[in-house]
Amino acid sequence: MEFLDHLFKHQSYDKNNFFLIAGPCVVESEGLVMEVADKVSKICSNLGIPYVFKASYRKANRTSASSFTGIGDENGLALVKKVGEKYKLPTTSDIHAHDEAAPAAQYVDILQIPAFLCRQTDLLLAAAATGKVVNVKKGQFLSGLSMKFAVEKIRNAGNDKILLTERGTTFGYQDLVVDYRNIPWMQEHKTPVVMDCTHSLQQPNQTSGVTGGNPQLIGTIAKAAIATGANGLFIETHPDPASAKSDGANMLRLDLLEPLLQQLVKIRKAVV
Repeated sequence: MEFLDHLFKHQSYDKNNFFLIAGPCVVESEGLVMEVADKVSKICSNLGIPYVFKASYRKANRTSASSFTGIGDENGLALVKKVGEKYKLPTTSDIHAHDEAAPAAQYVDILQIPAFLCRQTDLLLAAAATGKVVNVKKGQFLSGLSMKFAVEKIRNAGNDKILLTERGTTFGYQDLVVDYRNIPWMQEHKTPVVMDCTHSLQQPNQTSGVTGGNPQLIGTIAKAAIATGANGLFIETHPDPASAKSDGANMLRLDLLEPLLQQLVKIRKAVV
């Protein structure tokens, strides 16, 4: 896809490789986002992996009203932009309402639409109108084939720069499963497809008010995604997930990222 070439124009990478969207769940501090971006960008450069830095400037979809949501919208967005400028990386953050699209687009290269909101027409149209790349996460309640309607909304608004992300399917009340048929199914919509290797391992709706997870299976999800043809991977990572202010239960510890990516590059070479 030409828009991906433009997105990664400042990076040297293997054209046959998958791309990576990675970073902490939410902007907690300048120190955190800089540490993660510095380490991940070096790893990706060494492995020839094109890299997008990810951090949410605000978390609007928390289970409990007492959960951490961010350091302030302007502060969070400014730090994401600062990371992109310092390390010459494309950046992304999620938006939750139509009136967030235009302001966020001034700071990031990719607008991410949360899975819960993938059917919100006004949100999709507002994101499309910015001209930015729009990454729509597949709803936990939808099949990959039914994501054609989200794609059509964005394309009909004049924007063909679309990513689709698989992030698991609701299985009962407190679990998710990954149906890998959704990767080729969503590629039928002529969009690159990303596998969210961390949120697909969430165990939501816990009575404690804090989402659980199975981070020990991140490698399993990622390897299967590459083997089934995913164009990109989404991995939230943190130096100390136990102390993270959001989604710590399903993030990958930062020091485990490099050996996993080394394995994934080998798998990619074997299947392309």
